Amino acid sequence: MIEKSDHFIKSCYSDENIFIRQVKLKDNHQLANHEPLLLIHGARVAGIGSFDLPVKGGSLAEDLALAGFDIYIIDLRGYGKSSRPKEMLNVPNESKSLVRTPAAIADINSAVKQILKWTHAQKVNMLGWATGGHWAAAYAEQHNDNVKKLIIYNSLYGAIDNHQLLGKGSVFEDKQHLEEFNHDIGGYQLNTRESLFTEWDSSIPLDNKELWRDPVVANAYAEEAINSDPESFSHLPPQFRSPTGAMADSFELAIGKKQWLAKHLTMPILVIFSQNDFWSRKADAVAIVNEAQQAQLVEIPNGTHFAHLDRDKYGRSLFISSVIDFLKSDR
Repeated sequence: MIEKSDHFIKSCYSDENIFIRQVKLKDNHQLANHEPLLLIHGARVAGIGSFDLPVKGGSLAEDLALAGFDIYIIDLRGYGKSSRPKEMLNVPNESKSLVRTPAAIADINSAVKQILKWTHAQKVNMLGWATGGHWAAAYAEQHNDNVKKLIIYNSLYGAIDNHQLLGKGSVFEDKQHLEEFNHDIGGYQLNTRESLFTEWDSSIPLDNKELWRDPVVANAYAEEAINSDPESFSHLPPQFRSPTGAMADSFELAIGKKQWLAKHLTMPILVIFSQNDFWSRKADAVAIVNEAQQAQLVEIPNGTHFAHLDRDKYGRSLFISSVIDFLKSDR
């Protein structure tokens, strides 16, 4: 039986309230054999929408808990059930990009400290998706001693400077100051339900997207994203806010500006790359593996950015089995 509990903690060096959900098997005696695993969301959709949807095939957290792991899911400040920076109460253009890498590291550090207290473990494992993988690695670079194993999933690294969607010549570049982020975008952006599927649909190599992605999972993902923001329904159509710090970070990575160095990471690392990912590039994954002290690569053939939310035969099974095998290995 799966047991879930929700908690709020204070972030380091700020008054922000950070949400953490624990997911584990009730009375699981295997937990003593594994470090807890912290799941870190990416740029737009918060932790529950990313990792714990209440439908079959939609909860990575439950699948990993069933494998015997003690799972924790974080919402960084500005996302989901965590508090929003006060600037998010104003219109977007009244602030610059909110929740950049240093703020994310502070929130992750707060969560790790609390999880270690709750579990009496010496270290945590970490899995970050997309920008979450970037944030996880940036944290691990500064806190090697706190991280047992690290999983970086479809994340940018800054290995090359070519990225049509996010880099030079994109909407994120300041046209008056090339190779700088366009701060006119504002401190946060508004996201519609439909915007969640634009790139996902385009990366699925089938005309009938429902053959690749369960529509029940897709609907739950969209519903959770919209419902994660109490202000969503003040807009027509409903739109949820997401801080643009992730986009500013990602723009820099997309044009080849690294924000952390893989060579400084001492823990075992699993890099997972989906072949049809629209966000990260294979060069990013390969560079991490080549530069890190002990890293391995798993490539998901024809996989999308959302492999853990696609159907089992289109990437989900390979993703989950790779994560479990890596975490359970002696390496």
